[in-house]
Amino acid sequence: VQLQASGGGLVQAGGSLRLSCAASRRTFSSFARGWFRQAPGKEREFVAAINWRGDIPYYADSVKGRFTISRDNAKNTVYLQMNSLKPEDTAVYYCAAGPKMSSDEEGFNVWGQGTLVTVSS
Repeated sequence: VQLQASGGGLVQAGGSLRLSCAASRRTFSSFARGWFRQAPGKEREFVAAINWRGDIPYYADSVKGRFTISRDNAKNTVYLQMNSLKPEDTAVYYCAAGPKMSSDEEGFNVWGQGTLVTVSS
């Protein structure tokens, strides 16, 4: 497994969770990294992405101001801090890596297995 996502769980609305995605190879420190999510019965959608240096984040409008993406290249890990969670944030969250920043799934060629986030009302 090249990307291992963790940190999902059950949280009440208004709560917080932090997801982590650890890469098995240092190569990914030069890749853009992203988070996508797929809610039950819906297509997978973009959540956030960050460039390889970690100084340019990009967010979906639905999470802007609530979620923060960051990375620690020394640990080959990217994080997604999720605050003020809403029931509509319930989904399986996937991390991904790719050669450049993108909000499109096709921009990422390596995917993790996903971690489930459930937000209760």
